[in-house]
Amino acid sequence: MNAGIETVVFPVAGLGTRFLPATKVVPKEMLPVVDKPLIQYAVEEAVAAGARKLVFVTGRTKGAIADHFDMAYELETELEQRGKRELLETARSVLPAGVECLYVRQSQALGLGHAIGCARSLVNEEAFGIILPDDLIDNGDDPVLAQLVRHHHETGASVISVEKVPREKTASYGVVDVAAFDNRVGRLRGIVEKPDPAEAPSNLAVVGRYVLSSRIFEILEHTEPDHRGEIQITDAIAELLREQAVDAFQFEGRHFDCGSKLGFLQATVEYGRKHPELGGDFSRWLDEA
Repeated sequence: MNAGIETVVFPVAGLGTRFLPATKVVPKEMLPVVDKPLIQYAVEEAVAAGARKLVFVTGRTKGAIADHFDMAYELETELEQRGKRELLETARSVLPAGVECLYVRQSQALGLGHAIGCARSLVNEEAFGIILPDDLIDNGDDPVLAQLVRHHHETGASVISVEKVPREKTASYGVVDVAAFDNRVGRLRGIVEKPDPAEAPSNLAVVGRYVLSSRIFEILEHTEPDHRGEIQITDAIAELLREQAVDAFQFEGRHFDCGSKLGFLQATVEYGRKHPELGGDFSRWLDEA
């Protein structure tokens, strides 16, 4: 696409406790779906949406993420000396030329809103993207963030991705109240974090992709913590939409919640079936098992 956004923020400071003991020393974002870690899929989606500055909000156990996107001198030298050009290109391709990685620490686990606020000094005064790597969304050559960016450029509105969930599961998501939908898009009237199903304004849940006005940083500075002491991005968006247009976008693509073991396994199977090298053999094995 021609028009893009310069900066995408990746909040990756979480401890990944649902995947213990695997995440005792390995960041959950580095867990591989087939042969690429979750964070790699997220970065590829950001770059496809035009991003050239990637901001990772990390914690003290997340050094492997920076290492992944850094040059692996010993590995590359070894592969080059052995003439393994294809593997060398694979190692070098994790970060395209002209894309910059920046890192900032979230010193305390004070919620998604707090994590995003930590990135303020690294984001210009313009709209920026947010990707939650746990939410892996497969849509081929038209990734979800690119869909949101196109809508933002057409309308000037901030935009968040949503999908329908069973009403009994609304207590696990941010949930939106939308005036009406027109071809996948609806103007937000409200948004609430993890509502009781009986009180949820809809069954439209927010799913890990945002394009937000930089005004959100000023709002986050005075957003009150919730009952758990966390600053929620949903509360800041609820204030933002009183000042500016914010749209909900029902994206195209299949969503895998890789923050859960079941979702991670489902993604592994689906991506394994489609893998260019092993997809055929893997699918046959699954069908015969």
